Amino acid sequence: MQKESGRKLHSLKEVYIITMLAFRTMPQFKKAKNKNEIDQQLIERIMLAVTEVNGCAICSYAHTKMALEAGLSDIEIQNMLAGISDDIPAEEIQAIMFAQHYADSRGAPSRKSWERVIETYGLPKAEGILGATRVIMMGNVYGIPWSSFFSRLKGKPDKRSSLSYELGLMACSILFIPVAFIHALISKKLLI
Repeated sequence: MQKESGRKLHSLKEVYIITMLAFRTMPQFKKAKNKNEIDQQLIERIMLAVTEVNGCAICSYAHTKMALEAGLSDIEIQNMLAGISDDIPAEEIQAIMFAQHYADSRGAPSRKSWERVIETYGLPKAEGILGATRVIMMGNVYGIPWSSFFSRLKGKPDKRSSLSYELGLMACSILFIPVAFIHALISKKLLI
């Protein structure tokens, strides 16, 4: 696959694993959200940070809107989408850096980084952070081919992508999503 800005698109195997892991941690994400372990502003900061690493135009657009609705300032959103962390609250920096590391490592962060998140936030909040990160990773891996496809239709193809990648991944999602959901239900792997 071609690269743009050093961000290589995900392989089919990576897309499947990212999908399964997102489904696997969704219950912890929802639980942390419902118990106010993580609030909507932190969730949107995670979403924007991961989306910036992965370069998903559709997710950028959607989460910009959601971040505005959650109360993030225009400047903070612009900075997050540019990879600038100046406006992130100090108590959330480690969560955001972990989310970026997770995305940058293509869903394979170091065990030590995960342990630091647990030490800093406690396990319930850490699981919420991990869940939010995995959910947006899944959104990105499906959003990128859709974004690329619509850009192609407008005469501005994504240099990282090809029509076969875009159509292939869109078609694979029909199979991947239900199979990954079932796999997540029976999988024992929750954490890093």
